[in-house]
Amino acid sequence: MTTLSNDGPPLDDDDSHIPPWGKNGIGRYFEWAHAKKRAFDVPFDIAKLRAQRAALIGLTYEEYVSEILERGRYLNAGDTIRIAEIIAKRPVRY
Repeated sequence: MTTLSNDGPPLDDDDSHIPPWGKNGIGRYFEWAHAKKRAFDVPFDIAKLRAQRAALIGLTYEEYVSEILERGRYLNAGDTIRIAEIIAKRPVRY
């Protein structure tokens, strides 16, 4: 007996599809996503200035803004120890 397939999604629960909020339920996923969007959604001039400052000290825009939001610190070239800590936490890229 041959099984026909319409190339649709599998009917059983397997690990091939994991939603953005993970396997354990939605929880506060959408609230956190909205809060993150609001935190990074700033006027263009401010975003441009932050991106330039981040590039000057070797950080990404997200790393620089996260430091401002989490610790209230605007990093500069003199904060070499903290910048090195942030860079060390980056995932390995191949």
